[in-house]
Amino acid sequence: MRVGTYPSSFDAGGVEYVRNAERLGVDSLWTPEAWMYDALTPLGYFAAVTERIRLATGVVQLGARSPAMLAMSALALQQMSGGRFVLGVGTSGPQVMEGWHGVPFDRPVTRTSETIDIIRLIASGERATYRGEVYELPLPDGQGRPLRSPVAGAEIPIYVAAMGPANLRLTGAKADGWVGTAFLPESGDVFIDPIRRAAEAAGRSLDDIELTAAVTLEFGDDPEEAARRHAAGYAFTIGAMGSSSTNFYNRAFARQGFGEAVEKVQSLWQAGDRDAARAAVPIEIGLHTNLLGRDTDVADRLRRYREVGIDMLRVNVAGEDDTSRLDSLARLMDIVATVNSEPPPRDRGAEADPP
Repeated sequence: MRVGTYPSSFDAGGVEYVRNAERLGVDSLWTPEAWMYDALTPLGYFAAVTERIRLATGVVQLGARSPAMLAMSALALQQMSGGRFVLGVGTSGPQVMEGWHGVPFDRPVTRTSETIDIIRLIASGERATYRGEVYELPLPDGQGRPLRSPVAGAEIPIYVAAMGPANLRLTGAKADGWVGTAFLPESGDVFIDPIRRAAEAAGRSLDDIELTAAVTLEFGDDPEEAARRHAAGYAFTIGAMGSSSTNFYNRAFARQGFGEAVEKVQSLWQAGDRDAARAAVPIEIGLHTNLLGRDTDVADRLRRYREVGIDMLRVNVAGEDDTSRLDSLARLMDIVATVNSEPPPRDRGAEADPP
């Protein structure tokens, strides 16, 4: 199992944090994109001050940029980083796309599929001719002619942030990796089985796809107390990250057995009773989506992720400052090394054993 992390900031202190994370052996750096900073620009900065760590968007919002613009940015970052760039993409949702970008949120899975096709077409050096349901290059009734990128030729690994069944199947069929979130190893088959089946149907293997999951790391003597706090933090995600009818986080938790609970959280949040919404999030969500507690607790959780086939954890490190965060990250890397030295679990490509 590998460890990825997020920058603590984009200033000089953030640069030093990333350099130290690289020295500790962290595999990859992930830059998020919500409605604050964009995910691409910081990676050009970090490419210049690092040597080994992979640089990944986690994730860029599809629809906010054209596929060709994404391909151009990806090719630039791949050259700037010496081949270390990973393009993580996601559909986002109506709240961000329509409320922030002013772009209609429609046909998200088709948009993702066609974006992957076009980026790979441009990166291959072929002329950009494409006929899809969402995108057509060049426009059929316009004056443009097909263009070919003069700087193509680099491979661009494309990872998809997917929670819904259709997008998970697309990930299995086309993507190089999965950017997982709202993921509990105890119910991991809800996510991994659709990816596996789609990969096999496309003549691929689950081993062709790097599976990643997001966690927060917080060491302490009381994992249940930490879990309650982290569970409460999910109230905004469950209640407000999307519209009443389109909230992918809400649906993802519902498919993992929390349907009644997340429906209650969403209702309370939207009614304005935020404290009650926070209190209604099941503690299991906070406990099982994170690395919380003592070293032994963290090691046990790492084993659960490893057993279900997660290749890498994207770790948000809790802490008051970068010094404490780096101390926790170093502590985690030691625990990961110990867990990785243990006998590997059974083949992750196999279906779960019947009861």
